[in-house]
Amino acid sequence: MPPSSAPLPKVYLAAPLFTQHERLWNRELARALEGRLGCSVILPQDYRVEGCEHHSKRFFGEIFRLCVEGVRECDVMVAVLDGPDADSGTAFEAGYAYALGKPIVGVRTDYRAQQERGTNLMLARCCRAFVHRSAFDEDLDGLVAELARKLKPLLAR
Repeated sequence: MPPSSAPLPKVYLAAPLFTQHERLWNRELARALEGRLGCSVILPQDYRVEGCEHHSKRFFGEIFRLCVEGVRECDVMVAVLDGPDADSGTAFEAGYAYALGKPIVGVRTDYRAQQERGTNLMLARCCRAFVHRSAFDEDLDGLVAELARKLKPLLAR
């Protein structure tokens, strides 16, 4: 049977991306999802504008445009909702995806609980599915396996 020419399903990974630790974890999670699901993960931390990175204020408008376009183009979003309050950029991206009717799978590894599903109720309620793995677990493969189980039916639509 010849290989399919259909484009790979796209998963947008909305997550904090401001520390080396966050960026490395995002990349590891993205690559693991691609390997397990055969999808393409849109990783906003990789957006570059004329060689400049996120920290260059001259290019914030273009970075914003690329992120909005990435959310529009994705088939499903994975939103990392860790922290005492979820990252504001992630919250915006999740709200925009919800408004567009994109399915969202929330991920929370933070053991500190908030209003609902461990996070802000507005974010919890916009997620079609949710994966909660305590930080004490530290099993990325287990997290990816559980996340893949939640994503598969959403990507099959």
